[in-house]
Amino acid sequence: MSRFRTIEVSDPAYESAGLRFLTVKTPSLQGRGDICVFVPRGVRSDEVLPIVILLHGVYGSHWSWSQKAGVHLTAQRMIDAGQLPRMLLAMPSDGLMFDGTAYLPHNGRRFDDWIVRDVPAAMVEAGLPTSLDAMRFIAGLSMGGYGALRLAAKHPEYFAAFAAHSAITEFVQMGEFVEEDLDDYGCGDDERSAFGALAASAIRLPPFRFDCGIDDTLIDANRALHQRLLDINLPHIYVEHPGGHDWAYWATHVATTLRFFGDQLKA
Repeated sequence: MSRFRTIEVSDPAYESAGLRFLTVKTPSLQGRGDICVFVPRGVRSDEVLPIVILLHGVYGSHWSWSQKAGVHLTAQRMIDAGQLPRMLLAMPSDGLMFDGTAYLPHNGRRFDDWIVRDVPAAMVEAGLPTSLDAMRFIAGLSMGGYGALRLAAKHPEYFAAFAAHSAITEFVQMGEFVEEDLDDYGCGDDERSAFGALAASAIRLPPFRFDCGIDDTLIDANRALHQRLLDINLPHIYVEHPGGHDWAYWATHVATTLRFFGDQLKA
């Protein structure tokens, strides 16, 4: 039985650069959600490819990773060069509430379930070359980095690895980016802590990494999260690079995350 009342899939005759577009109506959102999917060249219909879910930041949507960073072009170059196994990139909208949902539950709308459960299910129902048993990864930038850290920690059984770039590390930092009052987000403090979720799932977490630009306004927050993880002896990779909180940084360093996920597949 379908999870969705309706599902619309772009026509391959009009697709380009391996990008496919889905719109589904789901109870998780109490409405419709959009997903952009990158399908590498030469994939057979009977293949079962792993899924990498890429979460966007505030103000963005399902088109952001492809149209602001060209991540699909990066992935195809790496695949062609033998640096990356073939994989699907799933780039969903966050649910499009406020300037950003933070991928948190809100007054009956499960923006978290939309990402963790609906996105892979929609890809299978749309006939993409994957399955609900395929290996799954998640990463994001800024608000999407916060979402990736928190969602993977809350649901470690769904992901083989996870990563974040320039992440918001605690919910209160959303106030630096959104115009809405943070009290308008309808979830409790126990739902909001990325570190709390990571610490609570410490013995079950898959491998993860995060990085941040040294000129990023969130650099101190990322350093603090790194130190807190060291304090509880929670294994992780943390790296700093030149750069700020911008698409030039993310377009460059997403290749490291894709390679990190590829290494998990090879292992």
